[in-house]
Amino acid sequence: MRRSLSAAVLASLSAFALAACSIGGSGGGSAEGSGTVVSYNTPQEWANWDDVLKQFTESTGIEAPNDPKNSGQTLAALTAEKESPAADVAYYGIVFGMQAQDEGLVEPYKPEGFDDVDEDLKDPEGNWTAVHQGAVAMLVNTKELGDVEVPKCWNDLTDPKYKDKVGYLDPAQAAVGYSVLTGANLALGGSLDDFKPGLEWAEKMADNGVKNPAQTATSSVQQGEIPILIDADFNGYQLAAEDSPIEVVYPCEGTLSIPYTMSLVKSGPNGDNGKKLLDYVLSDEAQKLFAESYLKPVKDIELPESAQEAFPSDEEYNKLVKGTDFDKMNEVQDGVIEEFQKVTG
Repeated sequence: MRRSLSAAVLASLSAFALAACSIGGSGGGSAEGSGTVVSYNTPQEWANWDDVLKQFTESTGIEAPNDPKNSGQTLAALTAEKESPAADVAYYGIVFGMQAQDEGLVEPYKPEGFDDVDEDLKDPEGNWTAVHQGAVAMLVNTKELGDVEVPKCWNDLTDPKYKDKVGYLDPAQAAVGYSVLTGANLALGGSLDDFKPGLEWAEKMADNGVKNPAQTATSSVQQGEIPILIDADFNGYQLAAEDSPIEVVYPCEGTLSIPYTMSLVKSGPNGDNGKKLLDYVLSDEAQKLFAESYLKPVKDIELPESAQEAFPSDEEYNKLVKGTDFDKMNEVQDGVIEEFQKVTG
């Protein structure tokens, strides 16, 4: 086993256990073929899940409601409901997918298109498979920032002129938040064995009034409540496409790619429908829908013209955006989050 559940996930279990009790008896495959698939962590406003699930329903006739959880809440819910699962599939950052596998919450399934996904973006047995990727970036509301210059680098954000103007999701609860912390650490000279640079940056950010919401916060940067949100790049490109005054900035020191994965929940109530949804998200149709919201597909498909125009050149993107040893990133998460909470608390 790579590691145990994170402290943040364990702290959430009591609430989800109560919820699970209220739906007891829904697991074990008893509702197979019900005409519904239950997915966790598929918010309407995130990654074009609204259109993806609507198109899945149109194509298959299977109802697929959205779900507002984040990665940490999804893992906590799956854990609380382990004996009587309520979900059929789960979507989360790659580190959380690894944890779900470690805890026996998911079961192997290789969707159609599995062989087209790079080896480092999937579990060999199919316990989790990446469905798209983003990258950590600064989403800057240039209108709200006014005469203050747009930041270009990680260390710029610790400047007092950005006090109370910056936010990123809580690393203890959200995959993108932990990716922000990891990305800053690696870019500032740290490693997965040495998070000192990233933790020092996080401490300076806390002293500078950074906000750490638990949930998707793109509306906050759009409305100017958080003028600079460090988040997934695709959220910024989507806001800009909607005519919001958002500039997407990849930090000058470099940044981290964010693979998002999906799994088949072990003994979910609608397992066959769950498999159909996993097949669908790796189809060319779904990959193009994700790409329309500026996510990098995990299959070799042509990007929509809008995405091609928004993204920097491949040379520039690949120079700044790097992957890492995500398995090691998973292993060290507990200790990193504990230290993060100490220095920012």
